[in-house]
Amino acid sequence: MKDNKIEFTVNGGKKVYDGDPLRRLLDVLREDLELPGAKEGCGEGECGACSVLLDGKLVNSCVVAMGTIGGKDVLTVEGLKETEQGKCIIEAYADAGAVQCGFCTPGMVMASEAILRENPEPDEQTIRKGLSGNLCRCTGYDQIVDAVKLASERGKGLW
Repeated sequence: MKDNKIEFTVNGGKKVYDGDPLRRLLDVLREDLELPGAKEGCGEGECGACSVLLDGKLVNSCVVAMGTIGGKDVLTVEGLKETEQGKCIIEAYADAGAVQCGFCTPGMVMASEAILRENPEPDEQTIRKGLSGNLCRCTGYDQIVDAVKLASERGKGLW
């Protein structure tokens, strides 16, 4: 195999990957970088459990090949939770009762961040559309929508 060094940023830190360019971003995050927040649910980009922000855009890391992320910025839930925005969203999820088993929560939190970056004061329809790529089997979506609304109210000026 020829030299495949890929430089990118994860949670603000520079990284270099020199493995198979077809390897999934999800696997590199979890196995190589020890960032287990993104979960493998379906492995096909349908459930959102593996959601991260790639250059500010919500993506399913299970369908992103490492060869496509050179020079890009990856934000995981571990990085987001260190920011004021992340803390606001996570508190809102807890206060709104939007967490049960927790499997979908990291992906939902990342989707919430993407929604609020796009529109800091989203209406319910915007929130539901923004969450539509993420599945939850326990809590139901009403509490999650409430959590995003609460984060929006509490976080005025953060996004």
